[in-house]
Amino acid sequence: MRKLLYILFAISVIGITNSCKKDFLDTKPLGAYSDGDTWKDPSLVAAFVNTCYYNALGWPFAIERLSDYSDETSFTPDWGAFDFNKSLMTSDGLMGWSTDWGNTDPTANTLHYRWDPLYKNVRECNLFFKNIKTVVFPDDATKNRTMGEVYFLRAYTYHYLVALYGGVPIITKAYGLGENYNIPRNTYEECIKFITGQLDSAAMYLPDSYSADYRGHATRGAALALKARTLLFAASDLHTAMASYAPGYSNPALLGYTSGSQASRWTAAKNAAKAVIDLGIYSLVSPNPAPTDSVAGNFVSYFLSYGYASEDILLQYFTTKTGRSWSDYNPALYSGPNGYHNWGNNTPIGDLVDEYEMKDGSSFSWTNPAMVANPYAKRDARFYASILYEGASWRKRPADVQGLDPWDKMQVGHVFKLDGTTQLVSGVDTREGPIENWNGGRSGYYLRKFNDPNLDPQFVKQDIPFRHIRYAEVLLNYAETCIEENTGGDIAEARTYINKIRTRAGQPDIAAGLSQTAMRTIVRHERRIELAFEDHRFWDVRRWVIGSAAYHPIHRAEVKYLTSAATTYRQADGSTWGAPVYSNEVIGVETRAWLDKCYFFPILRDEMNKNTELVQNPGY
Repeated sequence: MRKLLYILFAISVIGITNSCKKDFLDTKPLGAYSDGDTWKDPSLVAAFVNTCYYNALGWPFAIERLSDYSDETSFTPDWGAFDFNKSLMTSDGLMGWSTDWGNTDPTANTLHYRWDPLYKNVRECNLFFKNIKTVVFPDDATKNRTMGEVYFLRAYTYHYLVALYGGVPIITKAYGLGENYNIPRNTYEECIKFITGQLDSAAMYLPDSYSADYRGHATRGAALALKARTLLFAASDLHTAMASYAPGYSNPALLGYTSGSQASRWTAAKNAAKAVIDLGIYSLVSPNPAPTDSVAGNFVSYFLSYGYASEDILLQYFTTKTGRSWSDYNPALYSGPNGYHNWGNNTPIGDLVDEYEMKDGSSFSWTNPAMVANPYAKRDARFYASILYEGASWRKRPADVQGLDPWDKMQVGHVFKLDGTTQLVSGVDTREGPIENWNGGRSGYYLRKFNDPNLDPQFVKQDIPFRHIRYAEVLLNYAETCIEENTGGDIAEARTYINKIRTRAGQPDIAAGLSQTAMRTIVRHERRIELAFEDHRFWDVRRWVIGSAAYHPIHRAEVKYLTSAATTYRQADGSTWGAPVYSNEVIGVETRAWLDKCYFFPILRDEMNKNTELVQNPGY
């Protein structure tokens, strides 16, 4: 919705006027709105709800992204992210999650995913429900829709509180001064019941769609899709196998289920995902590409579109003026290559890039000489739509870089003498190159997904929306639940829905008759590729309890050209100095490690001191 583009950051602002009147403290400030004003004016209520949207959805295109804290991307400047990825968080600090350029204020994205701001949004939602009876809405439809939105937003906020911390206090009133704030944590099971109940209420009130002016508002489909996601998380191993990662913890009910059947929870998640499918109002974009189609181009166009496309369920809109500071919102500038005077952050790591299959459906491997000789040929179309790599064509170079790269092709390698050890020339997109090398990425890759090559982000911000929920996720959620529902799984049904995703990507169907274990591996692969950089992998690693498999030393692509002598990266005709020599190397500056305590965040000591009824998570 366009109204979401202009978020009011202060609904109740206390104004200070310069007045000599004795009663100036009683003077109503001009341009400020009291609580009483807000709940009398439907327009101010709408602005209040818009702020709740901002608080719930956060800044997915911030300078740091959730992908930097999983095995998807590396945050080049560090800012403590490296320590977070070594599992060094404590109850006194979340390492990179807590700092911004060394300051104590987190970046916009990581600020969002924390106890205090999330509970502030819970309070905002509770204030709405406390005061809604006093609001004179223009009609019942507007009132019901707005109620449905706030039910959705309270559930959305609690969804991430519970994903981060396990069971948390369920609070449905807006506390005032002087009240008792000592509130114990509810069990994980109680929290899931609360969230799904909120979403059922939301679904009763919300419409299926909106006119263009209301794009970005929650719909019935968004409520049902979030319910499916919540139940998927709840059914996963993290909330059943607590003894495997928190042995001896005396409060396992805060982390997951201590009774009931995991199979029944998978069934509930399956039914919830199927309910979204059965709405019949969503479909994949370009589901059956023709042989002459550019499948990668279809993906690029979709992620640069403004929606709502048939696949879109919940989008968050921005404008070129969005953001309160330089680190809030400028996605292409933050993640673009330094050879374009961009900042080179959020660079895809080699471990993720290697996950993209070959075009024929086989796995890429650095032990296959034919693949290593030309690692970027004949890959899954989603690779070309998502990753910038050595030699990839990109937009026109800035004027001052044209002399170094008149061909507008990525330069992430180096030219060496024939001995392979004496470096002659560095690519302009490297940390050793001549263009703002401090912004150069370390992995040999840059992010293509979401970045519009038709704009120069040095001067123009993108304003494309972020897709928080889309239909492809729902299909993968459903497929996973079909696999996991019981010992045998509904393998045939899962295969049908996974193949829908693969057909759209131009990849061959998966074979029939595979085992449950094999299908589990396949659906996890498809989630990693299809939903890459869309804020899913961080949660998937945790709910699958695969932290040690994801947080380990990470890799980069080394690209060398060997020649007797060279002063330029390419020859005068644009050809390279011989065939590139590729290798897979460890990124030594960013080591990663996993401790099982990191399946949940610690409740920070300040919060524990404020509320003596809280129980800390294991390992902290």
